[in-house]
Amino acid sequence: MARPDRLLIATTNLNKLREIRLILGDVVPGIVGLADVRRVEEPEEHGVTFEENARAKALYYADATGETAVAEDSGLEIDALGGAPGVRSARFGLPEAVTYPEKFALIYRELRAKGAISSPARFVCAVALARGGQILCETRGTVEGVIAPEPRGGGGFGYDPILFYPPRGCTLAELPPEDKAAVSHRGEAFRALRQRLLDLAPGR
Repeated sequence: MARPDRLLIATTNLNKLREIRLILGDVVPGIVGLADVRRVEEPEEHGVTFEENARAKALYYADATGETAVAEDSGLEIDALGGAPGVRSARFGLPEAVTYPEKFALIYRELRAKGAISSPARFVCAVALARGGQILCETRGTVEGVIAPEPRGGGGFGYDPILFYPPRGCTLAELPPEDKAAVSHRGEAFRALRQRLLDLAPGR
């Protein structure tokens, strides 16, 4: 396998795309998102692990677009909730809890009922790279923390305001983007992918 000079990152989330470009931009000259290629229907996610979903999405988008595709599946695991919301992080609380503040409120309500507001928790990110019907490599990253007493910070996105990261004494949403990328689950997974790409000779 030669290093591709273009990667399709299978997301429409501009925040995720920005984080990924910070890590991979000097290795692969062409990094595009789903908004930059012809529109295809989103696949349904049936996996019970982050890895299963990442693999399925990478294969789907590589086949549908003809691109070398990178897909990730990520989410928040809260120990006191048995690992929920987990792979259902984006769909957690639907249809009642649509916005993230609504999802936060639901999580805090469930944690209060268990007397475990400051439960250990972590973000997990699984990444898969696919081309031509094959998974070429997979990586994984995690960041450990605890649920903050209340949401804090205006940066980041998703569940970032409620994961307190003890080494920095703040939530991930309170970190500048470069600092967050240095410690986050997505940063760890994509830095591992970056190294895998650097090990390849340039070319298609």
